[in-house]
Amino acid sequence: MTALNPRDPVKAADDVTALKPSARQRLMDASEQLFAEHGWNAVSIRTIVAAAGVNLAALHYHFGSKEQLLTEIFAARAKPIAEERMRLLAAIEREGGTPSLEGILEAFLRPALTIGSDERFGGRAFIKLRARLATEPETVSRKILANAFDESSGEFLAALGRALPEIPQSDLEWRFHFMLGTMFYTMADAGRIQSLTDGRCDPGRVEDALLHIIPFLAAGFRSAPGSMVPVKSRRRSK
Repeated sequence: MTALNPRDPVKAADDVTALKPSARQRLMDASEQLFAEHGWNAVSIRTIVAAAGVNLAALHYHFGSKEQLLTEIFAARAKPIAEERMRLLAAIEREGGTPSLEGILEAFLRPALTIGSDERFGGRAFIKLRARLATEPETVSRKILANAFDESSGEFLAALGRALPEIPQSDLEWRFHFMLGTMFYTMADAGRIQSLTDGRCDPGRVEDALLHIIPFLAAGFRSAPGSMVPVKSRRRSK
C-alpha cells in the first residue's frame, strides 16, 4: 500500500478515498448489523442509509429494495458455508461404501460453527441474523433461507438416508429439523450454559462443541424410529 504523502494533499485525498469502503459495502455492513439486532421488518430504509452514511438513491441504485439488500447479504454470507459443506460431503462420498454418519454430521456442522462465527464472514452479526430469519414466519425470510441452503441440505438428507437406510424418511426429516435447532442454539451462544457450569461448558469453543454435539446427534439419528411406534401404544406407555 502506498504511504500517504502529506506534501501531496491531492494524492493523499485520493488514497484515503480508495481505502474507504464503497457505498455498497457500507450499506451491506450497516444493514446486516441492524437486521441482526432488530429484525428485517423493524428496520426502515431511512435508518439503513443513515447508518451507512449514504443517501437513499444509493440504496436503490445498488440493491433496488430492502428485500434485495437482505437477500444479497445472506447469499454472500451463506455461500462459503454451503460450499464447504458440499466439499466435505464429496470427500466422504469418494471414500465409497456406506457413508459414516458421524462424518456426515461433522461435514454439515463444522462449516456452520467455524465459518459462521468467523468475523471475516459476518461473525456474530450473521449468526444473529441467521437465527432471526430461521425463526421469523415471513415469506421473505423463508425464501432467502431456501435459496441459500435448500440445495446443500437436500444433499445431506440424501446422504443421511444412505447412512441410515433402516430409518424411514419422515423420521430422518424430523431428526434433521432437531439437528438444525441444536446447531442454531449452539451458534447463538446465549451464555446460559456458561452461567450454569461456571464456564466449563462453552459453545464458543468450536472443537469442544463438535466433540460433544456429534455423538449426541448421532445417537438421536440412530434411535428407534418414532414413526414406527403406534400412537395408541405411545398413549398407553404414558
